[in-house]
Amino acid sequence: SDDGRLTEKDTKYPKIGVLNTASCVCITTTVEPHQMKTSEFALSWNMPEVKFGLGQKIYSKWYTKWFDKSTLNGSVLCLHTLKNRVKWEDAIAKWQQPVLDDPSLPDWYKSALFNESYFIADGGSIWLDVSDDVSLPDHVRKWGRYGYLEGHEYRMVNTYDVHFYASFALIQLWPQLELSIQLDFARSIIYEKLESRVYLFHGQAGQWKTLHSVPHDLGDPDEEPWLLINAYIAHDTADWKDLGPKYLLQVYRDYMYTKDKDFLDDVWTTVKFVTDRLKKQDTDGDGLVDNGGFADQTYDAWTVVGASAYCGGLHIAALRACIEMARIMNDTSAAEEYEVWLNLAKKSYSEKLWNGEYYNYDSSVSLHHDSIMSDQLAGFWYLRLSGHKYEDFEKERVDSILRTIFKSNVMEFGNGKLGAVNGMTKSGQLEIVSMQSEEIWTGVTYGLSSTMIMENFRKEAFLTSEGIYNTCFNVAGLAFQTPEALMRDCHFRSCGYMRALSIWAIQKAIELSRLESTSTATVNKADQE
Repeated sequence: SDDGRLTEKDTKYPKIGVLNTASCVCITTTVEPHQMKTSEFALSWNMPEVKFGLGQKIYSKWYTKWFDKSTLNGSVLCLHTLKNRVKWEDAIAKWQQPVLDDPSLPDWYKSALFNESYFIADGGSIWLDVSDDVSLPDHVRKWGRYGYLEGHEYRMVNTYDVHFYASFALIQLWPQLELSIQLDFARSIIYEKLESRVYLFHGQAGQWKTLHSVPHDLGDPDEEPWLLINAYIAHDTADWKDLGPKYLLQVYRDYMYTKDKDFLDDVWTTVKFVTDRLKKQDTDGDGLVDNGGFADQTYDAWTVVGASAYCGGLHIAALRACIEMARIMNDTSAAEEYEVWLNLAKKSYSEKLWNGEYYNYDSSVSLHHDSIMSDQLAGFWYLRLSGHKYEDFEKERVDSILRTIFKSNVMEFGNGKLGAVNGMTKSGQLEIVSMQSEEIWTGVTYGLSSTMIMENFRKEAFLTSEGIYNTCFNVAGLAFQTPEALMRDCHFRSCGYMRALSIWAIQKAIELSRLESTSTATVNKADQE
């Protein structure tokens, strides 16, 4: 404290009772006039083991695999950092440079793409070494178990209905971790927990985890993730209508991106379990899942009845995914069954919901049945980014929906400066039937923008997504704590949230649309010749 040097005797300061709780380091140097010198410091935390709230199991963190655990401490990690940081920085620059150097991309997008990725590391994230657990699939033992929270305030690991959006980051950047998460969910589908508990929205008791249902999440870190799943207690999510289709679509997309046939082999049985369960959620036999008159999907405060634009579109897309997976698996009978089912579902979806401009919110007779939902193309979005075009969703209708959403949910709502609000009325007013219909969801806006890019609405796409980015980062001051939802007045809900990682779907759309343009140009040239 006198001269900046660490020369004081230990006796000068009182003992704090616990050894090795703090440390300090200093460097002494001389800087000549008009000269510069640089000193490097490295800071690390060595926390090699972790246990969760119930303390049932102790895990080693993934990074410990690369060191001698008997000698591993903070100093070892600091020295490792100092020796390798230039290599790491070069690798990061090499990864980012193609995007940063692309003159066709706006600067705000370059910032958003990489800065929104913070949540992969800062989302209550944990990467565990489970190589000694022989009960787990080989892939999980090889690559570890990865978990991140739904949000800093929503304390559930790998919340699946939201991971559906966020997973575009993992499947492109760390595909083996995405497959590891999928295999964990595959195991959870064949698990049931008969214990009853009370669900908050209805105050009724229900089973903790129903056999062959896709769980909402893999647990609460204050309890015991992976061992005690389904921490969410607002609704009984065994009755949700989006989790099954989202599982089927993610499995298909992940296979299409990785071409990992072993992965598909491992999960194929669970695909059939999930489709069998979907059949039971079609209560009127029209081929579509029927929403049950409560908020039984990721919009868990927005009630929906009967056939719906959101869940119906997911269901149709999931059936297409199942047909393609059945063909890959040479399961002819399953492919034929899914094809018959898909044709019936598409007919019902069109007859019950299409109004000439967009799909109605649901098939009820409520005053809000014809709300314009910004997320109604979620199923098409997944298929499109998995290499499909218009087998199941007509191009003319997709374009009409995107024009309607841009006009109403983006421009009439916030003049393009706020992103896309979840719901608008047919008359052009904000849909106020639910808190969530009034919100702009960052991750949904990014996903919508990626669909716009695929359909050549590029200007509209970047205007829409810039609105939510600018609002979060520059107006509301929520950089590196991107919220799930914002209101028109910049009030927000659940800061530090998973869904915004869907911005990586925009990057995928940019790359795919360029490939399609190149392919089309090549075909046209060949035709001319």
